[in-house]
Amino acid sequence: MEVTPEMPGDTTSPSVGRTALIPPSGAARGETAIIVALSIAAMVVSMAQTLIVPILGVIQAALHTSAANVSWANTATLLSAAVFTPLLSRFGDQHGRKRTMMAALVVMTAGSLLAALTHSLFWLIVGRVLQGSATALFPLALAVLRHEIRPQRLAGSMALVSGTLGFGSGLALVMTGLLTQNAGSDYRRVFWVAAALAFMALCAVALLVPTDHDHTGGRTDVLGALTFGGFLVLLLLPISQGSKWGWSSGRTTGCFIAAAVMACVWWFTERRVREPMVDLPTFTHRPVLFTNVAGLLIGFVMFTQFIGLSFLVQMPGSIAGYGFGASVLRASVEYLLPSTLVSLLTAPLGGALVQRYGPQLVLTVSGVLGTAGFVWLSTAHDTTASVIGASLITGAAISFGYAALPALIAAGVPREMTGLANGINSISRSVGSAIGSATITTLLASKSIQGLPPGLPPLPAESQFTIGFVIGAAVWTAVILVALFGLPRTARPRRRGAEERASGTADADRKSRI
Repeated sequence: MEVTPEMPGDTTSPSVGRTALIPPSGAARGETAIIVALSIAAMVVSMAQTLIVPILGVIQAALHTSAANVSWANTATLLSAAVFTPLLSRFGDQHGRKRTMMAALVVMTAGSLLAALTHSLFWLIVGRVLQGSATALFPLALAVLRHEIRPQRLAGSMALVSGTLGFGSGLALVMTGLLTQNAGSDYRRVFWVAAALAFMALCAVALLVPTDHDHTGGRTDVLGALTFGGFLVLLLLPISQGSKWGWSSGRTTGCFIAAAVMACVWWFTERRVREPMVDLPTFTHRPVLFTNVAGLLIGFVMFTQFIGLSFLVQMPGSIAGYGFGASVLRASVEYLLPSTLVSLLTAPLGGALVQRYGPQLVLTVSGVLGTAGFVWLSTAHDTTASVIGASLITGAAISFGYAALPALIAAGVPREMTGLANGINSISRSVGSAIGSATITTLLASKSIQGLPPGLPPLPAESQFTIGFVIGAAVWTAVILVALFGLPRTARPRRRGAEERASGTADADRKSRI
């Protein structure tokens, strides 16, 4: 494995003098500009994933279709992200990260415009597919940071960019609620704003992110990408649609069986290809494997909280006996936004803790906080203060988890595979999110309140929310176990002097590329 700036390398070079230890202010400002641009881009991509969730019913009424049909506008984004994230992540590592990010943002802008202009469900779904393809931008952004940011700022910058994912998801809910709060509001204005934001992110990346010249080149493993994408589609499709199809239906079980077969085909293909998309020994390496397991678990609990709290606070207390009767806008602003704000604000702290104590400890703290938050939700969710207080703790837990995962990936793979490795980790979180969404949705639908007045739709029993939060606490506990026993013990963080000497080496490397 090549020596990277994050790893102790040759610190005896005579070219690294005292002046190299303190970078010029211009270099620091350049790094800040890169971090800001990539944070904006990651936030915009995460917003596109969730902005449609609160308005699925509005779209259903406007397009005169069924709930099952309109749900594909959400599922399409998930499937698109699963297919394109590993492909574009690897393509960026091989042929240029900035170029690939800009192409993804152009496609995302086009998809947003298509969704804003169309009055057809089919073309809306196509637009959502185009939006979902830009999900690969996040792992590419982390790869850019690893190549362009000095070691002493790397963990914090990765944590900040990662933190914008949770913040963007919450901000999208608030934005959608504000844009559609009046009766008869046109849902298409949401996509007009999404198009404007995507174009803004495109300009930021084009102007502030430097062009990379150290990509590896090589042929793109199209067959590996197609078989891996097919496996993910066959896996995620029944997970996202199982509650509508029926978990024991032929379509659901058939998709799961086909997914297992396609996984075997993909594995066989990657072992035979000269330049595989995924280097199997690297991705089955213990640190990388268990980091992806942790990503799946964190994705699960994040969506369990998001969907569980959204439904809980909107329950009419006078009828159900619990809940706060909140509107979609109030649920987003009052109950969900505080958690996302805490995720953003604690992201730099998570990065600093990773830099000082190592990602393994930060992931453990993330699990402890998340377990405490979900135990609180399971035992006391009858007051606004209790719900918000518990969600603040879980928001910090998610932020710390997001801070630790990229650092664990960076320490476990060669530098030239950073984009793909973070892409696979991003997919693991997406799979976890899909499983969490399906689990909590099925759980809430499995037991309804009896004796409701006629004409009212079924309402989930309060016990189902409690069970869901208990499951969330158990999954957070599993994150602790992965951090303590799944991941190998990481080396203690280097002393400041070693970091500074490595920084000088990294600066010299960047200058030589320029």
